[in-house]
Amino acid sequence: MDPIAKQDRRVANIFDAEYRHWTLEDGTPSQGETILQLSEDKPLGVGFHVYRMAPGTTTTPHRHNGDEEFLVLEGELSDHDGAIYRKGDLVWLRDGTVHNSHSKDGALLAVYIPAQEKSVEE
Repeated sequence: MDPIAKQDRRVANIFDAEYRHWTLEDGTPSQGETILQLSEDKPLGVGFHVYRMAPGTTTTPHRHNGDEEFLVLEGELSDHDGAIYRKGDLVWLRDGTVHNSHSKDGALLAVYIPAQEKSVEE
């Protein structure tokens, strides 16, 4: 096998890499949500990425277009219906699920979302 070309590999450490601010649909950067995503061929937050919620962050209610899957790497978060996800929990939410999450003390998640989510009215 040939070596992997430099332009064909990206590596980042999730604990010291630079995260980008999640941008709301109106173009405003979210103050508590940041993303580390190595793929540049998909919009930020689509595909595989690491998602960080700052302490006290509550996400905008949204609907997923495709199944959402995430692994809680650090911290804890809760969904609007009281479900609590802790470090080590692997979570799957069906395509079309509407929810929002809150993290009192902050959380770090490994996430896969196949398509852009859509904000919804509460």
